[in-house]
Amino acid sequence: MNPPDVNGTDKTLAEIPVTALKGVGAKLAQTLDKLHISTLQDLLFHLPARYQDRTRVIPLAGLRPGMDAVIEGEVRAADVVFGRRRSLAVRLQDTTGSVTLRFFHFTAAQKNRLTAGTRVRCYGEARRGAAGIELYHPETEVLGEENSPTADTLTPVYPLTEGLGQGRLRALIGQGLDWLASGQVSELLPQQLLPAQLQMPLAGALTYLHQPPANADLCQLAEGQHPAQQRLALEELLAHHLSLLELRRSASAIAAPALSPNAALERDFAARLPFAPTGAQQRVCAEIAGDLEKSVPMMRLLQGDVGAGKTLVAARAALQAIGAGHQCAVMAPTEILAEQHRINFCGWLEPLGIRVAWLTGSMKAAERREQLGAIASGEAQLVVGTHALFQEGVEFRRLALVIIDEQHRFGVRQRLQLREKGSVDGARRTQPHQLIMTATPIPRTLAMSAFADLDCSVIDELPPGRQPINTVAISNERRFEVMERVQNSVRDGRQAYWVCTLIEESETLQAQAAESTAAELAETLDGVRVALVHGRMKPDAKDLVMKAFKAGEVDLLVATTVIEVGVDVPNASLMIIENPERLGLAQLHQLRGRVGRGSIASHCVLLYSTPLSANGRARLQALRSHADGFAIAEEDLRLRGPGEILGTRQTGEIEHRIADLQRDAHLLPLVQRIAASPNLSEIQRRAIVRRWLHNKPRFAEA
Repeated sequence: MNPPDVNGTDKTLAEIPVTALKGVGAKLAQTLDKLHISTLQDLLFHLPARYQDRTRVIPLAGLRPGMDAVIEGEVRAADVVFGRRRSLAVRLQDTTGSVTLRFFHFTAAQKNRLTAGTRVRCYGEARRGAAGIELYHPETEVLGEENSPTADTLTPVYPLTEGLGQGRLRALIGQGLDWLASGQVSELLPQQLLPAQLQMPLAGALTYLHQPPANADLCQLAEGQHPAQQRLALEELLAHHLSLLELRRSASAIAAPALSPNAALERDFAARLPFAPTGAQQRVCAEIAGDLEKSVPMMRLLQGDVGAGKTLVAARAALQAIGAGHQCAVMAPTEILAEQHRINFCGWLEPLGIRVAWLTGSMKAAERREQLGAIASGEAQLVVGTHALFQEGVEFRRLALVIIDEQHRFGVRQRLQLREKGSVDGARRTQPHQLIMTATPIPRTLAMSAFADLDCSVIDELPPGRQPINTVAISNERRFEVMERVQNSVRDGRQAYWVCTLIEESETLQAQAAESTAAELAETLDGVRVALVHGRMKPDAKDLVMKAFKAGEVDLLVATTVIEVGVDVPNASLMIIENPERLGLAQLHQLRGRVGRGSIASHCVLLYSTPLSANGRARLQALRSHADGFAIAEEDLRLRGPGEILGTRQTGEIEHRIADLQRDAHLLPLVQRIAASPNLSEIQRRAIVRRWLHNKPRFAEA
């Protein structure tokens, strides 16, 4: 195709709609929009997910199971076979051997086309079948007297949407590449900021990735290591980083109340503590206190391993807000965790004359009205709750600090709604300070990218006296040995957890359900008081069980992963986790952290089902090998990816089109240098963000 006629236009590809392409009308434009493709630039930045090598024909004798290949041959026979499933079996032969093409869905026209003596070319995956090597539903092309040429470049395979096939999208991108050749794509990265190996022109990188030459290194492309991929990955990571910096800048434009410390209140608080804070806790408290004294909104991420003492740091921050005459809100993702926070904050703050309010979605109407009144009047200085805190009808009098625990479980809009409940000072609305806590350590590479808008504090020291947790992996075939271990532990006066991954029985998922497990254990274990807790129970019933366990009235708590965070029972020294291969490393580490909270040796048993996958085996081995949450987080990032760790995979946020945070971590320092460079203009910054993010909401946007 000839390059398009662009005479008389100075528009860049970012300004030219896809409807400028041949064959793209309103309906197809609507389909492309589902892939965030509305301009020619969007089209060219819709990059292949992988490649197929259709540049050479493989002799039939050279086929191996699992190989994707182009083959040619003559049809020797084509028969409809009636087995467990009706299929069309086509025997194809060349000078080296023969294979079977099998079609379970076929038409009469297709059968008539593949008659004996016809020469065909096919592309598909070779598999081991009943008749030897078979190709299921291969793409087929009937050859004439003269063979048509094979592809001269690798064939890209693109992400699709309903109503759009690979062939159509490849043709559209082919047109887009003709436009690209006219030189209308904007180079947004100044060359002087790029190292030599990444100075490939943008147009050249895009052309290479859409049409790699036949001799391209498929392994290098599959691993994302080609310079063209790295050039684009750098720009994409920069786009995410710049968007977060802009978020930080816009948030800082709104004033926050400056909160001066109340020395007398803080002395009383410290005097009542039954323990001395660790050096790490004191350091982090000082960092937060300094932020709260400023009139710029604090946006700080507080990381700390399981049991590191984040709640005490949060209480100290709340005290500074309350001592300055303002309110503080503490939001947790589950009622169990919120209840744990309420108990801790009440124990620490109520003796100081501070009223703690409580707000959840399950409260009775009268109690809710009473709590809402106390919050609106300012009588309640600290408010602890779940997502109910940001619902309509909740009005704060002088909200100055928002503390969000396990923040990745809340959506962007939810966090924004709570922020918008900040104080109104005369006609001027102020924005509350934010302290975001997580017991899921964020890998350094992920924090540099996903939390660039937050300052980061780390409690990297555990309280003295904490015992290491001995972790062992045992096959479910030794289940009764594990039960005996629980029996002995209870006989010694200790308590235990037994964690299941499902609530009800399921035929498709080989996991023991909590209900049947609780019944089995109650019947098998002599003299052991067994209780059950799971997420579908009513909050009141759940609270009764948890209180009984904390009071020592229950020996063995059978639970689902609702106990992952917020449960603190020092006498519990044994945890059994069934089917741990079903959970991510970070979640397993969280669960394990429910024991080892006292001064006695604690144990965690990973009761896995066989056979274990290679990935499952790697996860369990990592958990056994590491006690440090940050080391586990790095391994979790490697095994599962950033979307699952941050809890955002289902929302489509933090997804990269070409960059990979683990693979491309070496680019992040360069990303930060470019973002800080005065050689990158404001226009370039905005254009880079628009190019890659399609104006999507960002994960940390709150």
